[in-house]
Amino acid sequence: MSTLHPTALVDPQADLAADVTVGPYTLIGPRVRVGPGTTIGPHVILEGSTTLGARCHVFAGAILGAPSQDLKAKGQPGALSIGDDNIIREYATLNGGTAAGSATRVGNNNLIMAYAHVAHDCVVGNRCIIANNGTLAGHVTLEDSVIIGGLAAVHQFVRIGRLAIIGGCSKVVQDVVPFAMADGHPARIYGVNVIGLRRAGIAPATRRQLQAAFRLLFGRGLAVAGARRALERQAGDSPEVAHLVAFLRQSRRGICRGIRREAATTPVLG
Repeated sequence: MSTLHPTALVDPQADLAADVTVGPYTLIGPRVRVGPGTTIGPHVILEGSTTLGARCHVFAGAILGAPSQDLKAKGQPGALSIGDDNIIREYATLNGGTAAGSATRVGNNNLIMAYAHVAHDCVVGNRCIIANNGTLAGHVTLEDSVIIGGLAAVHQFVRIGRLAIIGGCSKVVQDVVPFAMADGHPARIYGVNVIGLRRAGIAPATRRQLQAAFRLLFGRGLAVAGARRALERQAGDSPEVAHLVAFLRQSRRGICRGIRREAATTPVLG
């Protein structure tokens, strides 16, 4: 049986699994579904057409499923779908889709830290981290295992590729290719996320292939289309390089460019 604090207000039509825990002064609306083993802390609001999966932990003050802040939003809002094993920290906000039939989708095993914001119609993959005050505008896509640094802001419709890491306080206005380190105002690519690749168990030979691909893409002054064609010819049997090529092919906003080599070295002062 669910454990509901006496001060929690849970609509009778809400669908909570038998072992859900709900903290004090939390509000849960009629179209909310919560999976088994999930813990919902105090002063949380779950509203709209929101599905929260199994074994999630939502901390104090988070608001999930509020209507889109998009000025185009009219009538019945879209849904919010959150998968399993997610941690959503204090005062994070995740909005539903803009219109009926649309959705904001969050996968599994993500960590969304305090005060982070996931706007309408975003897609967040699996094993992502959005650090404190990280902000995703509408229609942003994060592939799997992306890290967004604290106070970073991502522009509408931007895509961030698998295993990319975005530095804190960055301003991201174009797509960030998979496996990249990006930072700055606006964000620029500093190289391959080697530490992230190692932690993900990517083999050394594959890491070298990706580093060669980044040199071709960012280090030779080639236009993106020309660099992509060259990468297509040399992708070989590497699924990671093939994924990089596919990401380039699908880009609509253009990609963040590489940092100039002379600007990449910070002078030592003293």
